[in-house]
Formats: sequence, C-alpha cells, structure tokens
Amino acid sequence: MSVTLTPPGPGLRLLVSLAAWTWPGAGPDGREIAHILITHTPALTDGGTAVTAEDRMRRLSACLGGLTGAREVIPELKPCLQLVGDRVLLHIPGTSRRLRLPTRRPWTELVTRTGEAILLLGLDSLSQSAGADRLDAYLDTALATDRLPFGRVQLPPSAPRADVCSTCGGSGTDPTSGRACPDCSLHCRLEP
Repeated sequence: MSVTLTPPGPGLRLLVSLAAWTWPGAGPDGREIAHILITHTPALTDGGTAVTAEDRMRRLSACLGGLTGAREVIPELKPCLQLVGDRVLLHIPGTSRRLRLPTRRPWTELVTRTGEAILLLGLDSLSQSAGADRLDAYLDTALATDRLPFGRVQLPPSAPRADVCSTCGGSGTDPTSGRACPDCSLHCRLEP
C-alpha cells in the first residue's frame, strides 16, 4: 500500500514565484471595487513546467476557498486581506507567510472603505514587469479561455473601537434623528 501526502497549502516555492497587480475598477454590480490579479512568473525553478505551475495555481485557488469562472457567481472567500499600515497583505490559508500586494494609496483607500476586493487568479504565467497593454491582453485572453478564476476576498471584520461611540461612530450626530448623539461621550463632541 502506498500513500501520497499532499501538503495542506501552497509551498514556499509557489509563493515566491507569484506576481501580483492591483487596480480599482467596476465590479459585477457596477460599483467601484478593488481588483487583485495574481499569476505565476514564467521562470519557475526546479524545472517546473506549465502543467505543474497550473496545478499549483489550482491548489492555491482551493486553499483560498475555491474560486470560480467568470460566468459563475463570484464566491465570497474567507477574510484573507490584512492592512498593516499602508501595506495590504494577502493571507493564504495553510501558509505562515503573507503575500504583499503592490498598492497605491487610492487602491488601499478603496479596500479600506469597501472592506473587499475581487481576486483574479491567472492560470497562465505573466511576468511581473508586464506593462498595461500586456496586462490587458492577458486578462482578455484568460477571460475568453476561462483561465481566470474569480473570488471576493475581504478584510476581517473590524472590532468595535472602545474610544468611539457605538451609536454615532464618533461623528457626534445620531444617525436616526440627525441631532446631537444622546449616547456620545465628550470625546465625540470635540473637534479633531
């Protein structure tokens, strides 16, 4: 009897071979949402082939909770985005490391405001140095050939802050009546 053990998460080799891009754009409902594209770079080490790289990317999809094709309902994945200062990290279950995403301030602010992003996982390789035209062509081709699984990743739910009024959120205005918040402590009424 032989047993094949499969590691529960993607290996370090895959994590260091990933390329990532971020941009704001329209979501399925037309509202602005942050997008993340993750692909593997063309130069996988250890004699990796396109088939093994695709298998690794599919395992990554499974670790994230199972992404789906563009024509299906986009699944909501477990909260795996993390804000650390001005950096945004993607936590991949089964690994101890986080993938740092390339960001610009407006993209990070969009993620902070909405609490989520659309994750696109490219099954074909793309160099991190690819420009906008090459990236657009990659996305068009991957969509047309159903090689771009999607998912909705989220920030973890924020814990209520003890120093902010739970009724008005620190604005000093009752959201129901529009008047001064009756539950506010003094700190909500002070100007910043």
